[in-house]
Amino acid sequence: MIHQFNKIVWLIAFLVISTISVFGQNAKAVNKVSITVADLDRSVEFYTTVLPFKRVKTFKLSGKEIQKLFGIKDKHLKVQVVQLALGSEIIELMEFETKQIGRPVPHTSRSNDLWFQHIAIVVSDMDKAYEQVAKHKVEYVSTSPQTLPDYIPAASGISAFYFRDPDDHNLELIYFPKGKGNPKWQNTGDKVFLGIDHSAIGIEETDESLAFYQDVLGLKVAGNSENYGPEQERLNQVFGARLLITGLHGQEGFGLEFLEYIAPPGGKKYPSDSSPVDLWHWHTSVKVASVEATYKVSLEKGYTIISNGVVDLSNTSLAANKGLLVRGPDGHAMFIYE
Repeated sequence: MIHQFNKIVWLIAFLVISTISVFGQNAKAVNKVSITVADLDRSVEFYTTVLPFKRVKTFKLSGKEIQKLFGIKDKHLKVQVVQLALGSEIIELMEFETKQIGRPVPHTSRSNDLWFQHIAIVVSDMDKAYEQVAKHKVEYVSTSPQTLPDYIPAASGISAFYFRDPDDHNLELIYFPKGKGNPKWQNTGDKVFLGIDHSAIGIEETDESLAFYQDVLGLKVAGNSENYGPEQERLNQVFGARLLITGLHGQEGFGLEFLEYIAPPGGKKYPSDSSPVDLWHWHTSVKVASVEATYKVSLEKGYTIISNGVVDLSNTSLAANKGLLVRGPDGHAMFIYE
């Protein structure tokens, strides 16, 4: 009887451990975003001149494993990559050399479209940061920096400004007053540009997205806010904007934010025929304990796999043993690796 009881206890423990592993709960880090660009030299100049990113690494990806990773059937495929750092955070700019033609971000793109993604660059002084980007005549999204009001308690006192890079990717400057945001953004000396707080993605429905990003990838909810009002409208240039914002994080790295537009309706879907060569392609890197387990559950749940299965990356310039690209419920690409 005791022996049988011990077997049952062991079986329950095994099932609990297996469920945690299979359904994620193991996101070790969200540590970079990778962005497709049309002209790598032009984009590097923008990020290192208009903004103070520093080049840390340059490399080329090619070969069968890279074709499998990006799901591109082209034996001549090459991807030129430049890694840039701001503070302790990393972004990658990618230029594809392939027979596929990458499409530009649509000129009609708005912040409530589901392909929308941005990185939030933390600044210690919004006036100085705004002056820096404005003198380079960047393309504005916001009318000017906006400070969110007291009637949005979670975001009260935070100021932000949106603008675009040469490929129409959205970038945000964000300032956190004392008591808001990650404490590491406080008491940073005389630096104006500090690092990347999060990357935000447009989504259609928060619970549906949590089923992937939380239950499969293992990210944890850090907080939420419902933003609205004239400041939010001027920030995103979406009239009548009302957003449900949910922040998530891994054990390390920066955050991932959901932007669910409660209003207005009509945001355009992420194109179903999207490819990594298209200029609206971003992928966010998430380090997990088991790529195989994440792949299995993603298949079972019907999420779109960009890669041709789990790819051995040990002989590439990517800092990963194996990985794959998978799309979340709204089409955003995630690079899952170990």
